[in-house]
Amino acid sequence: MTKELKKEEEWKQLLTDEQYHVMRQHGTERPGSSPLNFENRSGEYYCVACGTRLFTSDSKFDAGCGWPSFYEAADAESVTEHSDHSLFMERTEIRCANCGSHLGHVFDDGPMPTGLRYCMNGVALRFEPEDA
Repeated sequence: MTKELKKEEEWKQLLTDEQYHVMRQHGTERPGSSPLNFENRSGEYYCVACGTRLFTSDSKFDAGCGWPSFYEAADAESVTEHSDHSLFMERTEIRCANCGSHLGHVFDDGPMPTGLRYCMNGVALRFEPEDA
């Protein structure tokens, strides 16, 4: 995988204001605001910033948390984990392995077979339906 390296000004031109805030400044979209919460078609989810395949519809589930959720990444190499001690709690941040953009967090309260819940910001994801 070739790393996607851009200067912050390039990211600002490429992304919307909300995408830049979430993906480059480690922000969070409002819960329940993503249309991807209701996406039930078969397909794949890609990083909005660089196009890396991140998740598939096979691992998507309704966690009821307000953000699109998955129990595993599409490929082990597509995301990276980082310690996040913001908001007075310890969490595991998930970033795109290719461009380093913030995607969301992973928690250990998801369904089997992994027991994980990748709680992702919908603005960071692009969905491509299988039949498109």
